[in-house]
Amino acid sequence: SSGINAEWPLRPGYKLYFEVIMSADLQWSIIRKSSCFIVKSLGTTLSREPNNISGKNSFKSNGLVNKHVVGIKAADKGVTMTTKSKGHLTTTTLSRGGRRTIKTIRAATSGSHYRPDLTDASVRKATAIIRSQKNKSATKRRSRKYKN
Repeated sequence: SSGINAEWPLRPGYKLYFEVIMSADLQWSIIRKSSCFIVKSLGTTLSREPNNISGKNSFKSNGLVNKHVVGIKAADKGVTMTTKSKGHLTTTTLSRGGRRTIKTIRAATSGSHYRPDLTDASVRKATAIIRSQKNKSATKRRSRKYKN
């Protein structure tokens, strides 16, 4: 016997886990044209994947292959910001006012040198979400005085 146990992976209760580590460039070249999240609209290629800030199908804004990711989506009240560190996604709910939310997003992206290139896009998306959550007050119709 050579010391290799051929039954080892086949025994009940044991599982084999293989972790394949590929570079982000290699992953992007694989999923660039054949992802299930791709949507083509009016000559542009868009992407609906989670944590994609701009919605474009590009390496910069891809939420699957990049090591550092920033994702913004709507919460019940406020905005949910998602970041990735050490392979784990961290979700933070920001709901204490619009200016404070934008300040927190800026500090988390460019202030801590996490992804300064996604700062403007994430602030724009958060602003649009916050603006859409505001109650629109009914405007009163003013009656004009008619000239005699």
